[in-house]
Amino acid sequence: MKKFFVLAMGLGVAFAMTSCKSSESAYKKAYEKAKQQQVVAAEQEPVQVQPTTQVEVTPTVTTTTTAPAPEVNTVQVQTENVTVVSGGGLKAYSVVCGSFSLKANAEGLQKTLANAGYNSQIAYNGEKNMYRVVASTFDDKAAAVQSRNTLRATYPDAWLLYSK
Repeated sequence: MKKFFVLAMGLGVAFAMTSCKSSESAYKKAYEKAKQQQVVAAEQEPVQVQPTTQVEVTPTVTTTTTAPAPEVNTVQVQTENVTVVSGGGLKAYSVVCGSFSLKANAEGLQKTLANAGYNSQIAYNGEKNMYRVVASTFDDKAAAVQSRNTLRATYPDAWLLYSK
């Protein structure tokens, strides 16, 4: 009788353990059903249109006073003997936006300037072993000064180069 009782208890425990086992497929089905309901609810959700209101805009007139242009004769110009490495050719006055000892860095800035709409060039100064990135080049100093002043908004260290 003891054996029968132990065997019955063992079968009862085994049955209880297997019946309590959670089923992964049941969780998966519940997840897919919830996801399906979420998709259907999103499709049936009405689109709300916000009414637009018209706002009357009155134009404002602002007067800007520009600082007087620096005297062209007082602007410093650095004179160097350079050769063009990349680009068209240099005129007498050039606006330099960057100087690099590595050509790859100069090429990077040249591409940036080209993307901004400048006809940029790279000039090499053999005496100083520096690559000069030229944003624009001019025959007269006044135009070069004006271009340099414009470029200084983005490149504060822009300077003028006079090519020998």
